[in-house]
Amino acid sequence: MNALHLSLMTQDEAETIAAWKYPPPYNFYDMTADEEDYEEFIHPEKRSRHTYSVYDRHQLIGFFTINPLGERTVDIGLGMHPQLTGRGKGKAFLEQGLGFVNHQYQADSFTLSVAAFNQRAISVYEKAGFCRKETFIQATNGGKFEFVKMEKNIHDKR
Repeated sequence: MNALHLSLMTQDEAETIAAWKYPPPYNFYDMTADEEDYEEFIHPEKRSRHTYSVYDRHQLIGFFTINPLGERTVDIGLGMHPQLTGRGKGKAFLEQGLGFVNHQYQADSFTLSVAAFNQRAISVYEKAGFCRKETFIQATNGGKFEFVKMEKNIHDKR
C-alpha cells in the first residue's frame, strides 16, 4: 500500500462510501444496514466533523472517524473499500491512519469497537498492537450484537 492521504470527508465521498456493499457476513458493515448509522454518515449536519476520507493515490479506499475522548485518547471508527478487505492490506491501512490521527490529535492511546464475529478485523487490530479490553452488547442493524472494545497505547512496546 502506498502512502495514504487523509482529508476531511466531502458529501460526494460520504455518498460514495455509503453505497459500498460488503459480501456476507461483512454486509453487517454496509452503511445501509442500520438506518441510524446511515443517517449520521450521509447527512453533513449529523456526520462527525472528524470524519476523514482515505485515498491511495487518487482512489478513495476508506475512511476514519475520530472521536476525541480527552486525556489524549481518541476512539476511532474505520472502514476500507470492500474490494480491499481480506487481502492483507488492513494493517498498513490502520497503521497509516493511526499515524495521521496521532499527528492531528496528539493521541497517546486509541480505542475502537468491532463486532465480535469479525475475527479477521480483530486479528489485524491485534497485530497492530490493540488489546481486547471488554465485550458489550449493542443494538444495531435491527438486533443486538456482541462487540469487542479494543485499546492501543502508543507507548506500549508491541
